[in-house]
Amino acid sequence: MRCPFCGNVDTQVKDSRPAEDNVAIRRRRFCPACGGRFTTYERVQLRDLVVVKTSGRREDFDRTKLERSIRIAMQKRPIDPERIDQMISGIVRRLESMGDTDIPSKVIGEIVMETLARIDTVSYVRFASVYKNFQAADDFDKFVSELRPGPLEE
Repeated sequence: MRCPFCGNVDTQVKDSRPAEDNVAIRRRRFCPACGGRFTTYERVQLRDLVVVKTSGRREDFDRTKLERSIRIAMQKRPIDPERIDQMISGIVRRLESMGDTDIPSKVIGEIVMETLARIDTVSYVRFASVYKNFQAADDFDKFVSELRPGPLEE
């Protein structure tokens, strides 16, 4: 593994341990050339996924992009970071096990929304506001009113 500080290719693993509910390995590394320390994560990748955008454009699936958008939606929410990592790993595993390497961005968005709805309603609404491209307060109001249970009939 190349050192991110000096570029040396001869780095040493000092510590390895399971991470993200045993779906990744966290490795602490040391560079003997510059003394730098850094962490890497090793994950199983079942297949290379390609995201098909609504415009038809295709791009390689980027786990960090997915993670960034989910973490933005969950910012300042009382959810354990380990739980967020597990959720992201679960979404990626679900995408990889779909059987097709080409995945429409709409499918990814729906899976993320479904998962967020089960974990945290505020994060779900935040993500939906970007995913569904809310333009006005009325869009929020309509979306949130659909979340509220209707009056109970007797």
